[in-house]
Amino acid sequence: MKCVICKNGETQARTATVTLERGNMTLVIKQVPADVCGNCGEEYLSSDVSEKLLKEADGAQKSGVQVDVRTFGAA
Repeated sequence: MKCVICKNGETQARTATVTLERGNMTLVIKQVPADVCGNCGEEYLSSDVSEKLLKEADGAQKSGVQVDVRTFGAA
């Protein structure tokens, strides 16, 4: 797909690191599947991946996590 940010690059299936912050919690998730623009680096996540990340953040916040680094999909 053509990047909607730079309008020049094409996206390719890669991985990204996503940082989510809620209140006092910071959650970093590595190796998240994403389409990444080869020109500007903009990252696009599918709705399924976004939903999983938000559920992960909900669980982390409820368990009292302040700072955590995780790998996407790791059990």
